[in-house]
Amino acid sequence: MRIKESEIDQLARHLVEGLIDRGVIKPKADTDALVACVVEMMSAHFEQDARLEDEADRLANQEARRNPGVDVARLRNLIKQRLAEEKDFPI
Repeated sequence: MRIKESEIDQLARHLVEGLIDRGVIKPKADTDALVACVVEMMSAHFEQDARLEDEADRLANQEARRNPGVDVARLRNLIKQRLAEEKDFPI
């Protein structure tokens, strides 16, 4: 799933402000700096997820050409799960 940078910004701000409002964290830095850090981490995660999805698509399509009766969507999901496990990446 592709997500827009503006959506990541909104989600990160909501997360950080929610944690602060509930007293879960007591920030030692400016809220904007915390939001920027969360945005950076989330962006990296979503980029890695997109790369995994692209690789799974490519591999599933290769396999589908070799075996025309295969369920490509199911195969793509299985391949993505396997790739994520190999790379120790949570999906």
